[in-house]
Amino acid sequence: MKNAVSFDSIKKELLKNSKVKSAYEKEHARAMVSLQVAELREEYHISQKNLAKRLHTTQQTVSKIENPDNNITIGTLEKIAGVFNRKLIVKFAK
Repeated sequence: MKNAVSFDSIKKELLKNSKVKSAYEKEHARAMVSLQVAELREEYHISQKNLAKRLHTTQQTVSKIENPDNNITIGTLEKIAGVFNRKLIVKFAK
């Protein structure tokens, strides 16, 4: 392919715009949290339904938690951490 442009180069260029960068970082953080919850659940071979039971909620709620389009509260993340005997660590970075 002639004149092909890599995703990374497009991303780098777009992130020069402060509004784009801010939106990207917000969505990226949500996606990473949701992904970590799903990966942790899968690592322990626990279904969404089983996790829901342990959290005293529904499978649909667990599905929403694993969807990056949702806001997850710190309280919910603490409950999830407790189910897996993990510590929740929140980090503010520059």
